[in-house]
Amino acid sequence: MSHQHDHDRLARIGMPEAVLCGTKSTEQFVAIVEELASSTSQPRLFTRIDDHQFEALSPAMVERLDVDRLSRTAILNGPLPKRDGRVAVVAAGTSDAAVAAEAARTLEFSGVECETIVDVGVAGLWRLEARLDDIRTADVVIAVAGMDAALVSVIGGLVASPVVAVPTSVGYGVASDGSTALNSALASCAQGVTVVNIDNGFGAACATVRMLSLFEARP
Repeated sequence: MSHQHDHDRLARIGMPEAVLCGTKSTEQFVAIVEELASSTSQPRLFTRIDDHQFEALSPAMVERLDVDRLSRTAILNGPLPKRDGRVAVVAAGTSDAAVAAEAARTLEFSGVECETIVDVGVAGLWRLEARLDDIRTADVVIAVAGMDAALVSVIGGLVASPVVAVPTSVGYGVASDGSTALNSALASCAQGVTVVNIDNGFGAACATVRMLSLFEARP
């Protein structure tokens, strides 16, 4: 089966097509990777790769890919050229690390300088306070948090930069599917916080790239 790839997306919106892998069969995933590897020199990002898919790749293909198991991503043909701007990906707890890593890897792929700061949730505010100076120097902040996602409102009230919130599915009981974190982020009293879908580190990074593209558009 032939796959219809969107090779013109980079020219249209400044980001190339990314491939969501976890919803595809292992056979489909391998076929898409091999087809892109042989048909284009354009950078490509593969997201949500599961363990079976990672293990199905041939050694030769693994050599061609930049693979990261924590973020479940792979990059083909290297990252995009460097962009202006710097981003801080701030995660409430180590349990949020995989979602934060997906955001960071997407930024890395997009040519964006990024620093990841983990384990600064509101249960220990002194840890966040100790990193505030670093966070405030970022042009955009991606706040990644599960449970009640209180970190989103705290950062939104302390930082002037645009804040993109990623609610995660980390938590107990009613919090465990991420709906509590999502509703909390959407209902934040911090002004102007942008919220993406549950566990969507990729989407948060893409929204950030669109914001940073405004810097490049300035004369």
